[in-house]
Amino acid sequence: MLRALVMAVSIVVLAAAAAAQDLQSVLRTHSEEIAKPSRRSVQVAIDDLIALGQPEVPMFLERWQGKEVYQWDTDGQFYYVDGADPFDLIDISTGEVVGQAPKGELSQIKPNAGVRGVIGTALVQFQLQDPDPERRIAALDAIARDGSADQLEPLAASIDAEPDAAIRARKESLLQMLTARFGDATEDRVAAIEALSTEVSVDARAVMNQILTSQNGVATELPDANIAEIREPEFADAYAELVAADLAEPALSADEIKSVLAANIVEGRVGGIPVSTLSDPDARIAAYQALADAGTVAPLMTQSDMQAAIDAHVFYSVYDEPIAAVTDAAVAALKHMELKVGAMQTADLAMDAISLASIYFLAAIGLAVTFGVMGVINMAHGEFIMMGAYTGYVIQQIIPDYTVSIIVALPVAFAVTFAAGVAMERLVIRHLYKRPLETLLATFGISIALQQIAKNIFGTQARPLTSPAWLDGALVFNDVVAISYIRIAIFVLAVLFLCLILFILKKTRLGLEVRAVTQNPGMAASMGINPDRINMLTFGLGSGIAGIAGVAIGLYAKVTSEMGADYIVQSFMTVVVGGVGNVWGTLAGASLIGFLQKGIEWMNPSNTLAAQTYMILFIIIFIQFRPKGIVALKGRAAGN
Repeated sequence: MLRALVMAVSIVVLAAAAAAQDLQSVLRTHSEEIAKPSRRSVQVAIDDLIALGQPEVPMFLERWQGKEVYQWDTDGQFYYVDGADPFDLIDISTGEVVGQAPKGELSQIKPNAGVRGVIGTALVQFQLQDPDPERRIAALDAIARDGSADQLEPLAASIDAEPDAAIRARKESLLQMLTARFGDATEDRVAAIEALSTEVSVDARAVMNQILTSQNGVATELPDANIAEIREPEFADAYAELVAADLAEPALSADEIKSVLAANIVEGRVGGIPVSTLSDPDARIAAYQALADAGTVAPLMTQSDMQAAIDAHVFYSVYDEPIAAVTDAAVAALKHMELKVGAMQTADLAMDAISLASIYFLAAIGLAVTFGVMGVINMAHGEFIMMGAYTGYVIQQIIPDYTVSIIVALPVAFAVTFAAGVAMERLVIRHLYKRPLETLLATFGISIALQQIAKNIFGTQARPLTSPAWLDGALVFNDVVAISYIRIAIFVLAVLFLCLILFILKKTRLGLEVRAVTQNPGMAASMGINPDRINMLTFGLGSGIAGIAGVAIGLYAKVTSEMGADYIVQSFMTVVVGGVGNVWGTLAGASLIGFLQKGIEWMNPSNTLAAQTYMILFIIIFIQFRPKGIVALKGRAAGN
């Protein structure tokens, strides 16, 4: 009974003593560890600070880590300082100014990098439950960069009280990663590894690689360890490894043998062999062997000796992780991850190809109307794209709101390039129908003239066509698959244009007349259709669509006077490969070229020019076998 009473009194006294402690008193107790910290000694002081449980402790740790803590020589206490010499002394508990001290009486506490790392680890458990979500995210970033076993328990303790769903999910993911590396129970580690096997994040894969870190070794027999693999290095590498491990004598090179022999010449002989005969390599070997037999030099390692030494040893890699069940689970998980990453990379490549196909389709759809339907080889088509892009730039100078300016720029670009296309058709093209060579030369000259006019007006530097803020960034699915919003917007615009062109050609009177003139101009004229007017409107329509495409492409690419030249070749290839005179063929051609180019770039990522060259060669071969394109016209149109 008395013993129990004494224990109770002791507990009350200790609790009262702990309650009486404040931050300053704990720091005074560990004054030496705080003022001159080392990585080994500082942990005791940090443990007592954490046990104190006072709200000002995290602030002190942050400022200590940031070298913002000073000790006043007069009273030996610790302060924050502010102002200039003499500095204001700020109480570390209340944050109030309690006095002043000259610079000469203050000693700045400067923890080294190792101590700052220990402090940072201690800070994490406070930051994980900080009310500010940004500080909690910063703590998670710190764990992801440099996770340790000490962070496992505070991270797990912070999950239940986490109010933010996204941060909670990240905490749970990081907990799995820390458990996989530092968990106490093998079954917990294996379970965490298996759970991570479904992820494709860089962090999750890094955890597997850290678990599977191994070191190379060589010995006469396999050690009792978690062996990663039995290696079979090349002859030279194997023997070099034996020499490095002091398991074999180094092999001498021919020059080294010559040097040894030269150092051991006695009365014109080396090991009893005349110097005059040492030009023969076999004689040099015999002389060296004689010296070795006499104990003058180290024994010579022949090729057979080296091979025997290699055969007498086993080369292996041993995991740093000693538990085989853990490494086996990590190997299986990493293989599953790599398969999933491969599938994701294929999906990402496909999305890039679809995006590129959308750009080519937008660039070519206007040409599909003028060249595919009318048969006019318009080398100035790229310049209509350029005119549309510059129209968008001018509109943005007038209307600063990027969203409104883009909405306005689309119809204005159509109107400008439609008018330019009509003017070009009336002044030049209509005089050159059925004369493709003259049309090509004339439109090529017009393209050069339009480029020069653009240079005179806008200069040679690229002009910005800025996308709205809601098109910034990317749609991120995971660490492997992502696509920018601007590419998604271009894809949507391409789909809208496909639907619009199909509607015009299939459901409107203009489309009916265009198809009639395309298939049989004479018959169409006899039915009251004016082929001359239809040709003018068709060319204007194709040019107007190129202008709208220019606005869309300008949001993605640079806006310069030469930008049209970057798309004219691909536009013609798209129309020809897809099938002349067919909108669906243009879509098929754009898809084929987009996927083909991205595929070639993936196989040869360091040389984009080579990828384009290979693509052109492939298309030339393709046209030889299918000259009418993927979707060939049928009926009278095909005959024409």
